[in-house]
Amino acid sequence: MEFTTGGRFEVRITPADVGKRVSVRRVIDTSGMAEKFTDTVGVLTSWADGVLRITRRTGETIPVDEATVVAGKVVPPTPTRRRVPATNAEELDRVAARGWPPVESERLGGWQLRAAAGFTRRANSVLPLGDPGVPLDAALRHVTQWYAARGLPPYIQVSEGTLGAGRRLTAALAERGWHAEVAALIRIGALAPLADTGADLSPVALTRTPGEDWLRRYGRAARRGPEALRVLCGGPSVWFATVPGEPGEAPAAIGRCVVDGRWAGFTAVEVDPGRRRRGLASLVLAALADKALGEGASAAYLEVEEENEGAHALYDRLGFVTHHRYDHWRGPV
Repeated sequence: MEFTTGGRFEVRITPADVGKRVSVRRVIDTSGMAEKFTDTVGVLTSWADGVLRITRRTGETIPVDEATVVAGKVVPPTPTRRRVPATNAEELDRVAARGWPPVESERLGGWQLRAAAGFTRRANSVLPLGDPGVPLDAALRHVTQWYAARGLPPYIQVSEGTLGAGRRLTAALAERGWHAEVAALIRIGALAPLADTGADLSPVALTRTPGEDWLRRYGRAARRGPEALRVLCGGPSVWFATVPGEPGEAPAAIGRCVVDGRWAGFTAVEVDPGRRRRGLASLVLAALADKALGEGASAAYLEVEEENEGAHALYDRLGFVTHHRYDHWRGPV
């Protein structure tokens, strides 16, 4: 909270502070003798049409009517940590799901059914974090029918390390004719070392939305549509990085980052095949990591298909370690 010298509240933030970590005090009750206030601390994700949206460390986004704001200030970034963070599979799975959100979803007990017109398995699969609240066979029938109604095959994303539940679920799915199609690894690391390369970051342009050039380089561009753009632009605080190519050509390199509390998630890091092994991927990650540090994040995560040896070699050099694996299980035809 900020005060003027006269003891009054003062608002010291503007729409130019979008992307920064802020503390905002607002009025929530004026009916009594004394006004009641509440404070919200988090990343100022947007400020438009008279509404501030502040994303907390939990990933929850709070809309705030600017007319109710009585005080606000930018909060200095938290001290950076250079060690690999301690976490568990469930926390990471929840964070990663918020960073790659579906277009539509439905809760089934502790399961989240996700769909985005088939754009990526992650956004079109069930995330089973907890009990579905009904017997497993009934849950699987509902899942199959839900995806069939959308013209999609049923997938369930099952992680190792979720207190044994993952192993039990995979065994049950295998017994019922489901099969694992794609395995991926979630890798984590400290965020600060990614930014502290000493490299000149000026060639990297950072934007809140992907431009047409960015999409030209994106490997899944052929399948993009309104649903793909909603997935790409979804998440608590999203940034897109672009290293321009030659005039008239697609960018030399691109990347995407979602800041969610202490976590910064990296996706869509792609480099022109003719310009690989020149440090462009590291440059994109450094620029995005620098931005995420400024928003208060301290830890990094990314998801890589298990068989992508080139990507794993890069992330090994950058200090990432494997936290856990997950598989996408597909239902019987």
